[in-house]
Amino acid sequence: MGLLLPACLPVSYPPEPVPASQARPIVQGTDAPGDAAAVALVARRTRCGGEPPVLLCSGALIAPDVVLTAAHCLSVFGAEGPYEVFLGPTLLPEPAAGGRFVRVTRAVAHPAHVPATHAYDAALLRLATPVNGLPPFRLPEATGTPVAVGSSVRAVGYGDTKDAARPPGQRRQGQLQVTGVAPASFQAGPAPGMSCVGDSGGPVLGTPEGDPGTEVLWGLTVSGDVACRSEAVQVRVDALEDFLRPFLEAGPPPAGPAPLALDALCQEACATDAECPAGLLCVAAGDAPARCLLPALQAGTFGAACSEDAACGAQGVCARLEVEGDAACRCFTPCEAAVDPPTPGDGPPDSGGGCAQAPGALGGMGGVLLGLLRRQSRPRTSRCRSRDDSA
Repeated sequence: MGLLLPACLPVSYPPEPVPASQARPIVQGTDAPGDAAAVALVARRTRCGGEPPVLLCSGALIAPDVVLTAAHCLSVFGAEGPYEVFLGPTLLPEPAAGGRFVRVTRAVAHPAHVPATHAYDAALLRLATPVNGLPPFRLPEATGTPVAVGSSVRAVGYGDTKDAARPPGQRRQGQLQVTGVAPASFQAGPAPGMSCVGDSGGPVLGTPEGDPGTEVLWGLTVSGDVACRSEAVQVRVDALEDFLRPFLEAGPPPAGPAPLALDALCQEACATDAECPAGLLCVAAGDAPARCLLPALQAGTFGAACSEDAACGAQGVCARLEVEGDAACRCFTPCEAAVDPPTPGDGPPDSGGGCAQAPGALGGMGGVLLGLLRRQSRPRTSRCRSRDDSA
């Protein structure tokens, strides 16, 4: 199965050759149709042109509007980055019918998280819209039976399967056996499933002694060996009680003042993200006033609903303003035309010697990074860990 470990971005491995008589996934697992509370963490989608989502991690729904995942899943974009979660069995190569995206409005990493060791590698995500009618995973009780060596656990996630015939982005499950327990974490080995790149933050479930009919969220996948063969490391959820309870009890923040109008975003400056409509970010570029924008696009305004770029004019693109809905995609028009300055000796832009850049021409991931870097008041450095140098 594929579960996402300490990688910050999706990683794909070439299939390893095996004899025809052993042509089974190295990371063995099965589909997980019943685990609807297991989610995928993705970068916020910006364009409406059919680009595939960018899988970052897996996660576990623990309340209608709260997802628990790994803290290192936030290391690329930071806690203020643009995130969504996906609920459904198939995210890639394209989301299956019936799947649902929900925007993340707030992300908080555990204050005791140590990236070098994956200690307390946990983060909480607040969703813009509660996921009603879907039972969240059950949290362990303070007086309940803790995880123990020899226990059988079940990991769920959207990560790499190490099998070319089974790409990542599918919700899958695998059985593991606990091999070691520490106060805030536990280790597990294959039985026969193993977690892999893409499963970080995904749920690891166990059955408490004396209660065989109910699974409990015992852990979160956070690390493992680089080959996804021998060891998986999990954060113990029962060690996160002081982190979880205040967030769950606080609930969503009260509604603020009315956000800026979509057709006035080029004229109206912002001071905080809360002033921006539809979860846009308040981003400052140099000495110019801060504007509300999608991170992969420059400052601009949003107009009529659309389904493709061609409907939005020469300077416009069809951008995903809302996560879902009939009017989720709207024509975006930049505040200023974006054209690269000519190079001496080059011909005019329409002769092939110049280079015109359409709004949002940066790739989805590169544009998101650029937008987030612009909003920082000083440089911020993040380091992605790979499985072979993990704890």
